[in-house]
Amino acid sequence: MRSSQHLAIIASLIALLNGLSNAAPSLSAAVPPAHQVATIAGGCFWAMEARFKLLKGVESVTPGYAGGHTANPTYEQVCSDTTGYAEAVQIVFDPKVLNYHDLIDIFMHVHNPTTIDRQGNDVGNSYRSEIFCHGSEQEAIARAVVRSIEAKHVWPNPVVTRVTQFTNFYPAEAYHVDYFAHHPENSYCQVVVTPEVASFRQRYAALLKTR
Repeated sequence: MRSSQHLAIIASLIALLNGLSNAAPSLSAAVPPAHQVATIAGGCFWAMEARFKLLKGVESVTPGYAGGHTANPTYEQVCSDTTGYAEAVQIVFDPKVLNYHDLIDIFMHVHNPTTIDRQGNDVGNSYRSEIFCHGSEQEAIARAVVRSIEAKHVWPNPVVTRVTQFTNFYPAEAYHVDYFAHHPENSYCQVVVTPEVASFRQRYAALLKTR
């Protein structure tokens, strides 16, 4: 075999390995039997994680980045609005305790789904409202919930939440995990996350874990 053929084979193998190493992970963690995954974006993932982890039936909540086009994005890159990613959380849950419809309904009530690329003072495409659906069944449910929210006029302005099919998710850097729990003294946490968590606890008291 000529050396040029050897080089071509080696180059192909390297390209394949690079492709595998850069492939976007689809799930943040192993999913227990009979559990499902939801991926949602609705502003700062510190606040989203802190609230949804309180719900009965939720196995885990992982902050991260969803829906973009750059492999292995960093927090700084996502915040620059050049990668297409949204700050998101990936939720592993038991549908026998908390079904997908109710999870999405809660999501649509606890963030503002009427502001394009914005949640409060957090502005940018990375703070958009989006539901990344894992399959056609989730998409149908998500669209039905959005229609219901609009029909009931839960919010005074039109809903702009995107409902799309899931493509990718990268877990955020380790220091973002349980950020609110570890840094309640942070000024952003005190001003934004603390009141949001308090409101969530009051509104959904019957649905919260007891421990």
